[in-house]
Amino acid sequence: METQTTSKQDPFGAIKVAEFRNLMIGRFLFIMGLRMMGTLVGWWIYELTKEPFAIGLIGLAEVIPAVSLALYAGHVIDISEKRKLLLRGVVLYWICALGLLGLSIYNDKSDLSANQNTLYIAIGIYFIIFCTGIIRSFTGPSFGTIVGSIMPKNLLQNATTWSQGIWLSASILGHAIVGFIIAGFGHTGSLIVVVSLVSIGFMFISKINPLPAHADIVVDQKPLESVKEGLRFVFNTKEVLGALTLDLFAVLFGGAVAMIPVFAKDILKVGPIGFGWLNAAADIGAMVVIFLIAIFPVNAGQGKKLLIAVGGFGLCIIAFAASKIFWISFAALLLSGILDGFSMIVRGTIVQLKTPDHMRGRVMSVNSMFINSSNELGQFESGVAAKLMGVIPSVIFGGSMTLLVVFTTWFKSPSLRKMEY
Repeated sequence: METQTTSKQDPFGAIKVAEFRNLMIGRFLFIMGLRMMGTLVGWWIYELTKEPFAIGLIGLAEVIPAVSLALYAGHVIDISEKRKLLLRGVVLYWICALGLLGLSIYNDKSDLSANQNTLYIAIGIYFIIFCTGIIRSFTGPSFGTIVGSIMPKNLLQNATTWSQGIWLSASILGHAIVGFIIAGFGHTGSLIVVVSLVSIGFMFISKINPLPAHADIVVDQKPLESVKEGLRFVFNTKEVLGALTLDLFAVLFGGAVAMIPVFAKDILKVGPIGFGWLNAAADIGAMVVIFLIAIFPVNAGQGKKLLIAVGGFGLCIIAFAASKIFWISFAALLLSGILDGFSMIVRGTIVQLKTPDHMRGRVMSVNSMFINSSNELGQFESGVAAKLMGVIPSVIFGGSMTLLVVFTTWFKSPSLRKMEY
C-alpha cells in the first residue's frame, strides 16, 4: 500500500498519497472560493450600511446554525459515507454562491439611493450566510474526518500540517485576490470566480474513494447517545479540551480581522486593494510558519509553546489596533498569523492524534464548535464591542482579554502546559 511505504520523516510523505492530494486540491479551491465570498460579503455589507455592527451580524448569522447543528452533524458524519456527504455540502455551497451572484446583479441594476432596496439586499445576504452556516456544520468537520480516515497514523501529523497549510494558502489567495477583483470587476465579477472555484473543487473531491462508516461505529445508535459519547470523550481528554478552550476564548476576544473593513476604509484609508492585503496578512504569516513546520516539525514542549504563541497573538492584536500606519498594521497582522499558524498546528495535531477513528466525526464537530465558530462569535463580539466602545478601543480590549485567557490557562491547565507528542 502506498501510504505504508512512505517514511514518517519525509516532509512530503502525506502529499505522495494520491487520495490526500485530490482531497487537498479540492479543499484548496473550495476554501479559496469561500474566503473570497466571506471577504466580499463583509466589504459589501459595510458599503450598504456604513455600520461596523452590521459586519458583526454576518458572523452571528452564520454561527447560530453552525453551532446549533454541530453535534448532530458529527453523529451524521460518523454513520454516513463521508465522501458523498461532503460532495452534497459542496453543491449546496455552490447554490448559495449563485444566490449571492443573483443579489449582486440585482444590486448593480437597482437604485441604492432607495433605502428599501438596500434593506432587501442586506436581508438577502444575511439569509444566504445563515444557510451557509447550516451547510458548514457538516462540511467543515467532514474534511478533518476524511484526512484522519485516509491517512495512516505514521503520516497523520504530517498530513495535519499540510492540511492546515493548504487551507491557509487558499485563505490568503481568497482574501487578497478578491480585493483586486472588487476593484476591477465589482461584486458580480468576484462571485463568478467563486462559483467557478467551487465547481472545480467539487471535481477533485469526487475523485477520492467512498468512505463508509467505521466498523466500530454503532450505526443504529440513537443520535442523543452518540452525541453524548462524543462530548464525554472531549471533556475527559484534558489536553484536547484545554487546547480547544484556549482557542475558543482567544479567537473570541482577539477577532480584530472582523473590523478590518473599518480600519481599511476609515482609519488607514487604503481602499479595496489595501483591504485585501490586510485580510491576507495574518494568513501569509501562518502559511509561512506552517510550511516550515512541515519540514522542521516541533519536537518538544508543544503545550508550553502553544500558550506562548497565543499570548504573542494577543500582543499583535493590540499593536494593530494602536497603529495608524499601513505597513505597521500589516506587520502586526503578519506576525499574529505566524503565531496563530503555529498554534493551529499544535492544536490540530493534538486532536487528530488523540481521536479514535470511529469518533472522528463527532470530535471534529466539537472541534468545529470551539475553533471555527469562535471566529464568527468573535466577529459578532467585535461588532458589539465596536458599537459600545468604538472600533479602536474594542480591538485593544479584545487583545487584552486574549492575554488574560492565556495567563489563566497557564495556571489552570497544567496538563496542556506540559503536553508533548
